[in-house]
Amino acid sequence: MADLAPLAPMEALLADALPSEAGWLFEPKWDGFRCLADRRGGAVALWSKSGKPLGRYFPEVVAALERLPDRDFLIDGELVIETGGQYSFEALQQRLHPAESRIRRLAGETPARLMAFDLLRLGKRDLSAKPLGERRAALERFVAKAGSPDLLLSPATEDRAAALAWLERSGSALDGVIAKPLAEPYHPGERAFVKVKQRRTADCVVGGYRTERAAPVMASLLLGLYDDAGKLNHVGFCSSFSAAERSAWTPELEQLAGSEGFSGAAPGGPSRWANARSAEWVPLRPELVVEVGYDQVTGGRFRHGTRFLRRRPDKRPDQCRCEQLRHPLSPAELGQLLAR
Repeated sequence: MADLAPLAPMEALLADALPSEAGWLFEPKWDGFRCLADRRGGAVALWSKSGKPLGRYFPEVVAALERLPDRDFLIDGELVIETGGQYSFEALQQRLHPAESRIRRLAGETPARLMAFDLLRLGKRDLSAKPLGERRAALERFVAKAGSPDLLLSPATEDRAAALAWLERSGSALDGVIAKPLAEPYHPGERAFVKVKQRRTADCVVGGYRTERAAPVMASLLLGLYDDAGKLNHVGFCSSFSAAERSAWTPELEQLAGSEGFSGAAPGGPSRWANARSAEWVPLRPELVVEVGYDQVTGGRFRHGTRFLRRRPDKRPDQCRCEQLRHPLSPAELGQLLAR
């Protein structure tokens, strides 16, 4: 097995729009773990974007790639897991565990697959210096020859209108779209792709807030959504405010301070990152509604901090429900959209 990661993967710059000129290949941006799969002399190594080995966490993928007829290749792709009718980033995160018994159990219950989108080496041929168009054709032949259900070919199109339809109709089932120049070689470690992410918004109830360390001024709003049982569950936070905005929000929040807050899952729950400070928050009567922008959802919560967009005085708190965060498309439905 290779001892060192083969190269730093090529990455993307975030943009507001897809390129409009000819000469670009558009691909879905999958919500998985970026992975370089390196097979040399029959042994397979999986490497993360940061150069850390992933093979021990995904033994079923290693085994699947070891069964392929080609014994020397380097694939750039994404590890994905389908569970509960959707691709699950949370299921991938659960694999990063020190106990081999747990990993083996999960590998059997929720097996991962490799979604391939580039072929950088095949046998003694270094393809990384070849144009993307040539590499893509080689990848398509490679995946077809492999005939493995555990090795998927990521869809691609040169039709910008089709790529825009992916963005518009895939909801939260895709993370976005990547644009890659067809005539360019692979540039390891460089941000030479273009990435357009989904623009997602949600209306949330402000169920509490945290204050700054040095003063009783709002530092972040704690956001909640109602579940089917009528419980208000903490789903994330918003801290994208200037100092002036934080000061302006504070008096109003103080007027809403009360004992209600979140009636379901509350902030400060068990977490390996939690500390005494992270558990401190001020509960509020659930009266304020705000619209926020977010990128991804994991386990029914915003994966990262959200962006404040506006207040929603026209919306009742009980109208802010968890359904907003659910994936609207199954992998099969998403596949039908991407095939068009």
